[in-house]
Amino acid sequence: MNDDLARRQEELVRALVAGGPLPAEFDSATVDTVRAALLNKRAAEIAARYPALPSALGDRYEMLFRRWASSRPKASTAEDAEAFYRAMEQEGELAATHPGRVGQRMPYMADAPNPLARFRSPLRSTWLTSVFGAVLLIALPIVILTGLLSYSAYGPQFGQAKPGAVGWLRLPFFDWPTNPAWLYQLTQGLHVGLGLIIVPLVIAKLWSVMPKLVELPPVRSPAHALERLSLLALVGGLLFEIVTGVLNIQYDYVFGFDFYAAHYFGAWVFIAGFLVHLGLKVPLMWRTLRSESLMDVLRARNEAPSRPHQTMSRRGAIGLVAAGMGFVAVLTVGQTVGGVLRKAAILLPRGRSYGDGPNDFQINRTAEAAGVTEEQTGADWTLSVESTSENMEPVVLSRGRLLSMTQHTAELPIACVEGWSTTQSWTGVSLAELAALAGVPAPRSAEVISIEQGGPFGRAVLQGNQALHPDSLLALKVNGVDLSLDHGYPARVIVPALPGVHNTKWVARIVFRS
Repeated sequence: MNDDLARRQEELVRALVAGGPLPAEFDSATVDTVRAALLNKRAAEIAARYPALPSALGDRYEMLFRRWASSRPKASTAEDAEAFYRAMEQEGELAATHPGRVGQRMPYMADAPNPLARFRSPLRSTWLTSVFGAVLLIALPIVILTGLLSYSAYGPQFGQAKPGAVGWLRLPFFDWPTNPAWLYQLTQGLHVGLGLIIVPLVIAKLWSVMPKLVELPPVRSPAHALERLSLLALVGGLLFEIVTGVLNIQYDYVFGFDFYAAHYFGAWVFIAGFLVHLGLKVPLMWRTLRSESLMDVLRARNEAPSRPHQTMSRRGAIGLVAAGMGFVAVLTVGQTVGGVLRKAAILLPRGRSYGDGPNDFQINRTAEAAGVTEEQTGADWTLSVESTSENMEPVVLSRGRLLSMTQHTAELPIACVEGWSTTQSWTGVSLAELAALAGVPAPRSAEVISIEQGGPFGRAVLQGNQALHPDSLLALKVNGVDLSLDHGYPARVIVPALPGVHNTKWVARIVFRS
């Protein structure tokens, strides 16, 4: 019985808004009256927003609109107005003297030289926007979450995450895991890689709603004002994050402000707009996607453009965006997965090949840039292993002494905040053994201090679990040979799942805190 009622309700709606056949047991005169009222309402909505159109058609406007709309489902006011205008233009109902006047209020319906005309397209629809939005609804939370995780991976509890003073936007402190070893490689690779891959999708989504972004009046009600405010935070925040993120990847800081602070606070502006927009638009998106199957559209190989002046099908538009995303993926993912794809990662400055030698892999900061010389790292170099206990004297170790200690080898990645990573075979002394040597077998943390002076690379604080992991090393060799100077000779730290910048090079001191 419920199915029958639903069927009859659907038939009635079709009869009212799309000129469908009248279902049995309904009075035709009453239905015709309601249908006429609905058509008049549609006509009035167009007349209110685009008064030049009824003015051009004169007294025949309502009659012509009812005739045209009687067999057409209702679309948005703008879409109805555009389609009706085109139909009247083709039928010759608009006199030659009228298009100019109509075009003053409806620039996208006439050949008026208006800069906004290029933003109008018959391909746009709520359904296509919903498809793009649904994909972003999956991708954007991943980008957001991995970005926030990157901040936590830098150890804000030690004051070494940037920005430091974030007020009530501070994330909860926790010990960043060391397992799996590729954790930061995964999270930051997803953050940067997926952030780049969705750029074509973001552009397509903005294109699909461009007319609504510039519609007049800009605010029609308090609810509409809230929506517009959320759009400002959403669109502005998203574009800001993309632009600054891409420039950071390329080490191009033309914007003149601190990237990390701006990117962090900009992310929260975007998140606020994103959450409000979700609450306002997800119900509409869900209803729209349920109205027509995406798979049916993708299977419709011979789907013809459904509107006047439409030169591409919806399937073609979706395919074009997907191809753009795939192209960016090919130029990006090699930075994280490595192998043969690394040569294709031309969007990243660290994607190029460095050669086939054991030390020929990516370098973010050279010894010359750090001010580290061969004199500082020569035969007189020593490592000072210390503790915060007043009863323990520093243990001073030469490189020869370190090489005589038990050596451990581990395959570990270096993963950088810019998204690139590389996995190498590292050999050296475990940090846990050095902690025991310092008299702190279970350190709460460990501060690693470099020969390099000043800047964010000169020191890093490790958590207790990072210092004690069996694969956490003071590395002396890589791929079976001594480290090169640019890779941290005579000794560097390498820790599983640690952001690359905290794998300190040219180590001079390690202070274990009990």
